[in-house]
Amino acid sequence: MLRIITNWLEAQAELKRITERTHDDTAIHKETTVREILRSVKEKGDEALLHYTSEFDHITLTPEELKVTGSELDAAYQQVNKDLLNSIRFAAKQIEAFHRQRVPKSWVQFGDDEVVLGKRYTPVDRAGLYVPGGKAAYPSTVLMNAIPAQVAKVPKIVMVTPPGQDNRIHPAVLVAAQEAGIQEIYRIGGAQAIAALAYGTKTIPKVDV
Repeated sequence: MLRIITNWLEAQAELKRITERTHDDTAIHKETTVREILRSVKEKGDEALLHYTSEFDHITLTPEELKVTGSELDAAYQQVNKDLLNSIRFAAKQIEAFHRQRVPKSWVQFGDDEVVLGKRYTPVDRAGLYVPGGKAAYPSTVLMNAIPAQVAKVPKIVMVTPPGQDNRIHPAVLVAAQEAGIQEIYRIGGAQAIAALAYGTKTIPKVDV
């Protein structure tokens, strides 16, 4: 049954209970595990990346299989129906229109005594984005993350997303990635994927953000 909190003292007590619950031994163990994954990927690169993918996702990959191929990207368009494709394109157009209104503008002003004032906005060289996978597909996550980077004129966008048990990525996610202009897609997930983007490996390039 849903518990209803009716007063401030009760709310404080419940908040304390929830906060303390997040600091139990399980949370500490998870943090320790993640730190070990990050360290291992930083030091061992692809070897650690594939090891943890096998351990946690029960998927066996080689370094050559990490990157999604052009033929897979082409095939994805044949695997989504017309209504879904139109919805992805409509959403992409709306998201782009919104974010174009939010792009900050650089400016410069010449003050007294030859003082130059101003602010300059420049895009990072590489942006990485993580798209959840598993039992569901999240093409909207692709669009909402990649399109702002495109609008900001980030030259290179790299996406990582965990594959299914058949080593494939949902076609709707691949279509959304192409519609959003993502240049590289890798079938990898979990903390090891974040580590690969942060530190770079022989196969996956390091990104700036």
